[in-house]
Amino acid sequence: MQREHLQHTIDPVFDARSRVLMLGSFPSPKSREVGFFYGHPQNRMWRVLAAVMGEDAVPQTAEERTAFLLRNRIAMWDVIASCRIEGASDASIRDVVPNDLSRILNASPIEAVFCTGGKSHQLYRRYQEPITGIPAIKLPSTSAANASWSLERLTEAYRVVGEALRQRL
Repeated sequence: MQREHLQHTIDPVFDARSRVLMLGSFPSPKSREVGFFYGHPQNRMWRVLAAVMGEDAVPQTAEERTAFLLRNRIAMWDVIASCRIEGASDASIRDVVPNDLSRILNASPIEAVFCTGGKSHQLYRRYQEPITGIPAIKLPSTSAANASWSLERLTEAYRVVGEALRQRL
């Protein structure tokens, strides 16, 4: 498989009430296809977040997911604006151009940043933390490829997101 140079095409989700920012690395092929974050049906992000936020229904569509994020004061985007990547492999990412997070940070009182995986955390620390001044908390990837983490273990790890939001009511 060849590395492709790709541009990020999914708009960030945020509003003036967003208090935490969740950042992935770069959208997977399936996420790019469906036009929304964590779009692969085997990705556990939406099940984890629904459990953490105490919601019975797991949001399914882009509209439901956007409403869920905004209702829970969560902003979501990715660290990378463009890069070379092979499929969905974070390990293959090269030639990174970071996203400009100021459009979110200038519009929202973000008080905590969470990176959803090692690559997003590494790149956030390199390119964005020196500008934002906000240290990020690294969370495990919710990808099915991260099979050593059960849904229950992921949910427990992501509880810090809910705790951060409750502390900042």
